[in-house]
Amino acid sequence: MCNVRTCLCVHVHCICIVYSVPSILRDALQATTQAIEGELTKCLKLAFEFTGVLVYLMESPHPHPSSPFPSLFYLKQCLINCRQHEAFIKILMRDILLCAEHLDQLEQDFHANMDKLKDTVQSKTAVPTAQVYPLFISLSHLWSEFQDEVVLLSVLNSLLSSLASFTKSSSDMRKLEDINSSVDSSLVLTDEQRKAQTSGTEHRVNPEKHRNCEFLFPETTKDFDNLPLEFKGFCGFCLSAHDRLLLPGNPSLGLLHHRGRYYCFSSRDAADKFATSPEGFLSVCVDVSKRSPELIQLLDMHTHFSASTPGQKGTKSDLIKLPVTKNDAGTQTDTHFMESNIVKSYEWNEWELRRKAIKLANLRKKITRSVQTNLSHYLRDNTTQIYPLKETGSQCKREESSSVPKPSTYMSGLRGKDLPTQTVDLTLSCHTHNNITT
Repeated sequence: MCNVRTCLCVHVHCICIVYSVPSILRDALQATTQAIEGELTKCLKLAFEFTGVLVYLMESPHPHPSSPFPSLFYLKQCLINCRQHEAFIKILMRDILLCAEHLDQLEQDFHANMDKLKDTVQSKTAVPTAQVYPLFISLSHLWSEFQDEVVLLSVLNSLLSSLASFTKSSSDMRKLEDINSSVDSSLVLTDEQRKAQTSGTEHRVNPEKHRNCEFLFPETTKDFDNLPLEFKGFCGFCLSAHDRLLLPGNPSLGLLHHRGRYYCFSSRDAADKFATSPEGFLSVCVDVSKRSPELIQLLDMHTHFSASTPGQKGTKSDLIKLPVTKNDAGTQTDTHFMESNIVKSYEWNEWELRRKAIKLANLRKKITRSVQTNLSHYLRDNTTQIYPLKETGSQCKREESSSVPKPSTYMSGLRGKDLPTQTVDLTLSCHTHNNITT
C-alpha cells in the first residue's frame, strides 16, 4: 500500500504534465497547418501566374525582341517545378489531416482513462494495485503516442522547410513583376476560374463528330467525378502539342475513353484534335516525358513505360500495354548434353604426320630380340600347381557270433506218486542247436 501511495503522488504530477500535452500539440498542429496552407497559397499563385504568361505567349508566339519575357523553355520548367511543389505540399497536408484525426482520438482516449482513474481513486488513501496499475499503463501508452505525434510534426515541418530550396529558382525570378505588369490580369486565372470559363453545353464536345471515339459526360456516366483521370487531370493535347505545357483540363467538356483510360482537355478544340489520332498524341507525350523525367512521377505516367525498356525504340502500338506478370523460374542443363566425339590421335600438323610415317616405316625394318642370362634366369616368375590329397577310408574287420546250447533237464515222479524219480537230460547238442537257431 505504501508503494501505491508513493506511485499515486508521482503520477499526479505526471498527469498534470500529460494534461498540457494535447493543448501543446493542438497549437503546434495549428501552426503547422497555417504554414503549409500559406506555402500552398504562394505556390498556387506562382503556378497560376506562370500558366497565364505561357497562355499569353502561346497566343502571340512571336513577341517583340525587347520583350521582358524569358524563354518558353525556362517558363515551362518553372511551371513544372511549381506543380511538383504543389503536389508535395498536398501530400504534407494530407499527413497533417491524418495527424489531427489521430490527435482527436488520442484526446478522447485520454479523457476517458482519466475519468476512469478518478472514479477508481476518488479520495482513497490506498488503492489495490490490480485496479490502478492497468490505468497507469494505458496512460503511459497514450503518453508515448503523444510523443510520436510531436516527432511527426517536427518531421513535417523540416520537410516543408527543405522543399523551399527546390523552388528558389522559380520563386525568385527578378523579372516576374515585369512579366505580370505586361500581361493582362484577365489571363492570370486559377484552375477553377479556367474550368468555369469552359463550362456549359456550348463548350462541350460533339460526339457526333467522332464516331470512332467514346466521350463520357456527367449526365450519362455513373460516378463521373470519381473516374481516374490520366495525366492527373492535365490536358494531354497541350502536353504534347505545346511541348510540356501543363494546362488543367475540364472534365465537364467530355472525357475521352480510350483503351480503358480517361482523358480530359482544356477546350473543345483540344479534344477534337486529340480524338483524331489518340495514339499519335500519346506517343508524343511519352517522348516529352522522356526528355523531362520529372513528368513521369508528377503526371503518374508509369503505366506508359510498363512494356518498354529505357533506351529501347518501340512502335506506337507498344507504348501502352498492360504490365507483364513475372515470376521466378529456374532451369538446369547438363554440362555436356551432346556426345563429344574427340579423336585424341588426330593431328592437323602435316610435319607431325610425316614424322609418324617415317617412324612407322623404320619400325618395319627392325627385329625385336630378347636375351636371357644366367643371372636373370632365377629372377623369372615361376608357378607350380599341385592337387590336394584325397581323404580315403577302409574296413578290415568282420564281426561274427555263435550260440551255446541252453541246458535243459526233465525230472519225473515229483507229484506224489509211488513211482521212482527219473531225470532226463534234454540239452541239445551244438550242431542241432545251431541248425534250429539258423
